Amino acid sequence: MNVLFLCTGNSCRSILGEATFNHLAPAGWHAMSAGSKPAGYVHPRSLALLAREGIATEGYFSKSWDNLPATPDIVITVCASAAGETCPAYLGPVLRTHWGVEDPAHATGTDDEIDAAFMQAYRILRARIEAFLALPLETLENDKAGLKAAMDNIAETHQ
Repeated sequence: MNVLFLCTGNSCRSILGEATFNHLAPAGWHAMSAGSKPAGYVHPRSLALLAREGIATEGYFSKSWDNLPATPDIVITVCASAAGETCPAYLGPVLRTHWGVEDPAHATGTDDEIDAAFMQAYRILRARIEAFLALPLETLENDKAGLKAAMDNIAETHQ
């Protein structure tokens, strides 16, 4: 099963989601990420955070949803619509859910405050990914409505 973490810039949240999911996922599950308007770079604080957490950072780059390496089965948007962001809508025949997370790339303040915003986004995404991977995935793969409901419920997990 292929999971796509999707946002606008593909430099922070979707990269954190992709890398964390791939770090934790069982065999047969793979994440990728993309943006509708990719920034063209991965935010250095995202890579530094992943490295501190012991998650591999090799091979991650900002890319367009037009250049996906595989067709996703599940699309998870991570834009924070409450912040006024326009979240891209993937138009393929896939299971979709929205796990809105504030964009740490827009954080301001001291280095510690900005790092804290990145850590908050990571913790929220990791908690949601762990909740997703704790589901009875073998059963839910054949129950799309059940999987959709479970993924939507996970969106309420904050950390």
